[in-house]
Amino acid sequence: MDMSWFEDVLTLLEERNMTRAADRRNITQPAFSRRIRSFEEWLGVEVLDRKANRIEISPALSTNEEEIRSLIAHLNELRTKISQHDPAESVVGIAAPHASIYSTFPDMALRARSTFKGIRFRVRAANLSDCVSLFLRGDTDILLCYEASSVGSMQFGSGVRRELWGHDYLIPVVGGVLRYAVRDNHDVPLDTPAIVYPENSYFGEVLNKSQCQFGTANFSSNPVCQTAFSSGAKEMILGGLGVGWLPFSMVHREIESGELIALSNGFGRVALDVAIYAHRHIEIAEQLVDFWTSRPKSSQ
Repeated sequence: MDMSWFEDVLTLLEERNMTRAADRRNITQPAFSRRIRSFEEWLGVEVLDRKANRIEISPALSTNEEEIRSLIAHLNELRTKISQHDPAESVVGIAAPHASIYSTFPDMALRARSTFKGIRFRVRAANLSDCVSLFLRGDTDILLCYEASSVGSMQFGSGVRRELWGHDYLIPVVGGVLRYAVRDNHDVPLDTPAIVYPENSYFGEVLNKSQCQFGTANFSSNPVCQTAFSSGAKEMILGGLGVGWLPFSMVHREIESGELIALSNGFGRVALDVAIYAHRHIEIAEQLVDFWTSRPKSSQ
């Protein structure tokens, strides 16, 4: 099949005349007629009613004029994309839990755009299990997530690459009026209200395995709210609703300003890796991982 046949047919539909259509296509009328005949042979249906002294266009062709026009436009766009492909102009899909998007992704995106000028990102935020599903289905090119040694890293096949962006850690913090309950040793009473994680969430599983006070309902005597949404938990903690655990990178500014008080001296902290998973067959994903993991990151 010759794709130029569709342009011939569209010209014929616009001109409604074989001679004028042939002139627009810069070929003779007999040559144009042969190309239309070749299109009919490929299609298996005649699109012209060749009557004595006149030629009429089949209604089946006329009613599909817009589809033919759209097909030609799509093919031209595809040809341009292939011939002028530049990975740096790509749209990269990233699946990441809310905490990773809030605390890590902005810095990663800024660094990437300093080198990959035209790159754009499509971020899909969800809980970790849904993020993994999005990534494995191929709906995203990259998976960004936190990982703790107590739970271990995820195991994918050889077609997936794992690298580290950096390190972080979960710490217990308190804000609002509850700051005044903090003792000199950065301890608080065990009946202090808490914002806890569900046990089936990733942070909930990590804190449960480490038996962290105030981390989940299992280790809190006064859980006032349970949520896997770290950004929402942060706002509640800042408001003084309860003590809770958050990634340090998410709260270090508030700790420096005094809006939040870290309780890690009394209740410990949990080390986290910031992991990047990428599909090896996606060129721009590989390039981004190379770039992100070869440059120095700010300490966390």
